[in-house]
Amino acid sequence: MSSVFDYSGLLNEVVQECRKHAERGQLPSYIPELKKADPQMAGVAMMTARGLFEAGDTRQNFTLQSISKVFSLLVALERRGVEVVFAKVGSEPTGDSFNSIVKLETSEQKPLNPMINAGAIAVCSLIPGASVEERFSLISGLLESILDRPIEIDEAVYLSEKETGHRNRALAYFLKDINGLEGDVEEVLDLYFRQCSILVNCADLARIGMFLAAKGINGAGTPIVSANAVRLVSTFMVTCGMYNGSGEFAIQVGIPAKSGISGGILGVVPGQYGLATYGPALDRKGNSVVGISMLRRLSDVLDFSIF
Repeated sequence: MSSVFDYSGLLNEVVQECRKHAERGQLPSYIPELKKADPQMAGVAMMTARGLFEAGDTRQNFTLQSISKVFSLLVALERRGVEVVFAKVGSEPTGDSFNSIVKLETSEQKPLNPMINAGAIAVCSLIPGASVEERFSLISGLLESILDRPIEIDEAVYLSEKETGHRNRALAYFLKDINGLEGDVEEVLDLYFRQCSILVNCADLARIGMFLAAKGINGAGTPIVSANAVRLVSTFMVTCGMYNGSGEFAIQVGIPAKSGISGGILGVVPGQYGLATYGPALDRKGNSVVGISMLRRLSDVLDFSIF
């Protein structure tokens, strides 16, 4: 792609073209605070070697939700090691929904992968520290070193998830029963709810995507995590990052990506770009309708599928 390519023009076109798809989605109903979002919002950002390009609602804050699973997994891999992590969680995709409990009973009695809720909760239990605050500081500290700014959580969303997260609580206690979770169940859940409530915007996510595209090196040129940890996480993003829509997304878009039910999608074109989209209206699998349509369009134009 030529260095004079008009990324700004392309992103503006993509937002205008894809925003209308919001009417095909719905806001999530099971976390009350997330129902307050404007379903018509749409934003896309792209971090390149030339800098950040963005269009639409890219400075609207939203919570990471399941995108946070990427960062707790990076911390666990770096702090506890590959063998410890994969003793508690598998590495296979699932055709079930992200909050399903079925396979915990019928498979190897451990979560199939770290991108579903059960797997992410198990990973959270592996984060070292003497308190929830200390463990959370490892996750927030990683994000702060990438973004070079303080990290905050949305207190209302955190409390809403803590109060209504009955399915996640059931998953956590089941994991404890089958020796799949270390430590105190409620403390692990508290860490999980906190990480899901971290506030970001599209521009932030594009910078994070570039950090992953650069194999763990931040914007200042400092290595933050190992290239091997980034490789593992990026692979999970390809196979499991879009829940049970990951296979279809790999065919249509073809890049490592992770979605969250607040409407964000983090995308990575290895060695080239960090990508991010925002659109709160979700499809039946929990992925942003507008976000997927924008990434499909960008992949068509820029030919950035890794396959």
